[in-house]
Amino acid sequence: MQREQSTETQITGAFGTISAHDEGNRRGTRARLLTLIAIIGPGLIVMVGDNDAGGVSTYAQAGQNFGYTMLWTLPLLIPVLIIIQEMVARLGAVTGVGHGRLIRERFGRYWGNLSIFSILFLNFLIIVTEFIGISLSMEYFGVSPYVSVPVAVILLFAVTASGSFRRWERFMMLFIAVNFIIIPLLIVTHPSFSAMTHATFVPRLRGGASSGAVLLIISIIGTTVAPWQLFFQESNIVDKRITPRWLNYERVDTIIGSVVVVIVASALVAICAVGLAGHGNTTSYTNALGVARGLGHYVGHDAGALFALLLLNASIIGAAVVTLASSYALGDLSSSHQGLNARLFEAKAFYGGFAVLLVLAGTVAVVPGAPLGVITLAVQALCGLMLPSTTIIVLLLANDAALMGPWKNGRLLNLASVIMVTVLVVLSLTLMISTLFTGVDVLTLLEVLAVIGAIGLAIGLPMGWRRTVPPPRFDIDKRDWRTPRLTLLEPVPTSRPRTILMRSQSVYLFAAGALLVVRIVQLLTS
Repeated sequence: MQREQSTETQITGAFGTISAHDEGNRRGTRARLLTLIAIIGPGLIVMVGDNDAGGVSTYAQAGQNFGYTMLWTLPLLIPVLIIIQEMVARLGAVTGVGHGRLIRERFGRYWGNLSIFSILFLNFLIIVTEFIGISLSMEYFGVSPYVSVPVAVILLFAVTASGSFRRWERFMMLFIAVNFIIIPLLIVTHPSFSAMTHATFVPRLRGGASSGAVLLIISIIGTTVAPWQLFFQESNIVDKRITPRWLNYERVDTIIGSVVVVIVASALVAICAVGLAGHGNTTSYTNALGVARGLGHYVGHDAGALFALLLLNASIIGAAVVTLASSYALGDLSSSHQGLNARLFEAKAFYGGFAVLLVLAGTVAVVPGAPLGVITLAVQALCGLMLPSTTIIVLLLANDAALMGPWKNGRLLNLASVIMVTVLVVLSLTLMISTLFTGVDVLTLLEVLAVIGAIGLAIGLPMGWRRTVPPPRFDIDKRDWRTPRLTLLEPVPTSRPRTILMRSQSVYLFAAGALLVVRIVQLLTS
């Protein structure tokens, strides 16, 4: 099969290179390990990038307000991350095109443009929060935001516009390595390992299952499974030129990233639990700077400084990957194939979009009186608004036989995926509705939506199981099968359930989006 883009170029990663003509037959542990080292990157970076300023703030809030008692939520996210991002990785390796373009080609321009413009707007707001994280972390050391944010903008653009995928990936690996400063932070705060283990395996909540606790749990899930991840990892795999022959190594990359992100998140919760939970209650959290100052006051200056450095590093990684995800989405919109291996003068639109997003987001972050609280609320609500649609579309694409051929989802994977997507939809709807209507009883709302979701699964899973068709068989090695040119594929067959699903999503997106705009206007004018 012919792929959309030429593969006559080697795979060049941060730590190794693989020839385009390499058949991938590896024997022995050393050979496989060296191959993994060359492939590793997209999965690890997308996961660690998700522990950004918003993630660090959310985990710190969980630890400060609820102690160890929310640790049990984090290991549950590992299978969710692996299953969803594995489908995304498979889409990128098999099709050779970005996520936004796949949606445009298989669902039409309406859905493609809606997805791309929505993710661009959401990503812009997220990048603003990353620069807020940078300014807060440097403020701990007495550096003005008018200095720290412009320096960060220049640094991020210089790293990305180097004209080398390998150079960019090496910079990202360097930032990822900085996360190891969490080890001395753990040593300084010395949380109880036995208490952490007990809290991880025995679910409970400090102060009981209040609305605030439930919303924070949903926020933890929302900050860990973000819509931009889908766009980033698929396009980054294409940019790195990873093909199905190397997909198992990319799966390992994704699994490693999923485990790392949960370990770091758990450590942050534990650090703030032991350092701050005993000095307040379930409403003590203010912001990440308050956490750094609190650790500096109650644990010691070193603890506050290390936390501020972690926040700074997380914000830089987050800004880098989310902005790059936006540039990839812009490329999908224009059907261009520009990426990190293109030099600045060769890909002016690609790098220009990257620069514009950085400058605009950095400017908003330092404007005096900017509605930063409203921006944070909008990010939270938009993630809740978009996540159901984005995960459903990933699931449909992974089941597109013309697109995926022998790589389409099997029955068991679909079973697990549908259950997880349903849970994410229920939680996202709860977060979205409670954000728009602050007076709603969150626990009752969650119970009602959970019952509706369970009924939907009870009806839909048996029907879907019977209708699932096994992946088609081909005469060639499965590892050599690639998606034909998208323009040559037959249109996606229409069906009543699919039509109802897509129309329901459209109505939900526009209705909830309109309510969100009204809510934001109310906050800005109150």
